[in-house]
Amino acid sequence: MTSRLSRRLPIALAGAGLLLTGRALVCRALLLRLRRDVRALNAGDIRPLLSNFAQDAVMRFNDGEHRWAGEHRGKDAIAAFLQSFVDAGLQGHVSELFVSGPPWRTTLIARFDDHASDAAGEEIYRNRTILLARARWGRIVSQEDFYEDTQRIVELERRLSG
Repeated sequence: MTSRLSRRLPIALAGAGLLLTGRALVCRALLLRLRRDVRALNAGDIRPLLSNFAQDAVMRFNDGEHRWAGEHRGKDAIAAFLQSFVDAGLQGHVSELFVSGPPWRTTLIARFDDHASDAAGEEIYRNRTILLARARWGRIVSQEDFYEDTQRIVELERRLSG
């Protein structure tokens, strides 16, 4: 019995190691793809990032006196949200990504920092954000954004509207 167990243990450990390595590779690949899609967004192309959302996805953004407030339901509404982000001159960067769950019920948490500058190049906005997304089979079905300071968004809106 002991010899059988001693033969199976290395196989079990190797399998566990492969599983962990595979999970780490999937997370790394998702982070690279998300960074690529955000670079495209920063360059004015919303399509790569938008392609990650399901047709009936819902994006929730904090309430307030600004153009991005509230719930954006469906891919068309999310496209309008992303286009407004681009039109406002916002730039973003994803620094970290955490992924858990099976492919049919995946949770993603991303650290997303954004900023904007005026025509003279002076920074007029900077914020830190955590994005909480739920995905099914590779498509985001819901996303909620949590900002470090929501008042900064309101101040940016005043600058953009004024």
